[in-house]
Amino acid sequence: MSKKPPFDPDKLVLTKSEILEFCDRVLKKWNKNPTKNANNILAMNAVKTSILWTDDDSLKAIWGEILSWTFDLLYENAMAQDGEEWANIRKKLKSKK
Repeated sequence: MSKKPPFDPDKLVLTKSEILEFCDRVLKKWNKNPTKNANNILAMNAVKTSILWTDDDSLKAIWGEILSWTFDLLYENAMAQDGEEWANIRKKLKSKK
């Protein structure tokens, strides 16, 4: 019986095709209002191009970091939006590291 590897939310397991499909879904949404989203569409097309040119190992490393940073940024953003109460909780959490 083989053991399943532990869950790692920072490890990218999506394929290059799946990431490109995600980009296409975002572009489809933004293309509903291309004038408003022109800069976003241009940037996302640049992201798609870079994904196409990047080898799989580098892609996994880069997007693994992006996933990790996203969780950190979501946390930091949530902490910044609330008052001192969250600041105290944050200090407690940081002291556990």
